[in-house]
Amino acid sequence: MEVVNIQSTTPFITKDGSQIREILAHRNSSIRNQSLAEAVVYPGRWTAAHFHRVTEEIYFILDGSGLMRLDGEERPVFTGDAVAIPPGKIHSILCTSSQPLKMLCCCAPAYEHDDTVLV
Repeated sequence: MEVVNIQSTTPFITKDGSQIREILAHRNSSIRNQSLAEAVVYPGRWTAAHFHRVTEEIYFILDGSGLMRLDGEERPVFTGDAVAIPPGKIHSILCTSSQPLKMLCCCAPAYEHDDTVLV
């Protein structure tokens, strides 16, 4: 059985500028076809607009609030919201709360820098 505690992971910055802690992925477990990470976006900051060529992504908001921009549409998002992000759709998120926006990012296939295209 594999159990990874988020506190044992090392944060890094993705191409879009968010701080990520990869919880489960092929880099640290037997998982091969998806990844799970916590992303943090700080107050007043946008992630860089980008898309993924092959990866579909789910953002699940854990804490804070934001403004989600997906393929030209904008919508406020709050704790408990989940956002479906199909491959090829340009997206970014702004942290609108006074505390950092924390979210789970689920990617299938697993997140890779090479699949992230900044626009």
